[in-house]
Amino acid sequence: HNLPIPPPSHFAHLYKPNSSGQTIILGIEGSANKCGVGVLCYNPTTQTYQTLSNPRKTYVSPAGCGFLPKETAWHHQAHVVALIRAALSEAFPNETHPQKTHLSAIAFTLGPGMGGPLRSCAMAARTLSLLWKVPLIAVNHCIAHIEMGRVATSASDPVVLYVSGGNTQVIAYSDGRYRIFGETIDIAVGNCLDRFARVVGLSND
Repeated sequence: HNLPIPPPSHFAHLYKPNSSGQTIILGIEGSANKCGVGVLCYNPTTQTYQTLSNPRKTYVSPAGCGFLPKETAWHHQAHVVALIRAALSEAFPNETHPQKTHLSAIAFTLGPGMGGPLRSCAMAARTLSLLWKVPLIAVNHCIAHIEMGRVATSASDPVVLYVSGGNTQVIAYSDGRYRIFGETIDIAVGNCLDRFARVVGLSND
């Protein structure tokens, strides 16, 4: 069977379109060493998604060292507020308080990921949700990667090789949910790619 890309109407019990009929989500991601804030708009007229902004900051650890949860969490805490402001300014230029009229919900990465960085970004999302009185939506990191790929490629029902960070999994949609059909028990392909990038001098930012 084909797996359609779900329009926001499938989740109408969680949030509503704004006064213009669009569904606009501000998302905060911080599961590893990159802290990012994106503003995504769904237009029901054209049934298309558009990324309005996506600023991000990467914690780059000292040479020869990996990034540790505590230092990475400090990095995210230091940058997340500025990133939120930058995302809103880029998405809605010349507007003072766009969150009051445009946002349908705030999304954040619930997991999987590193505990400290995840908690830092989750706290920012929860604070904004309460402050702006906007619904809060927790997102599975792995599923978000797959759904982003489906939107970008228009793939209807893919079998996915998921190689994000420490994960190597073969995933497909079956019987109402994504399921893991195979995974590594040694070094992950994602880590292998990271190590190769370091050897050849590719930037992590």
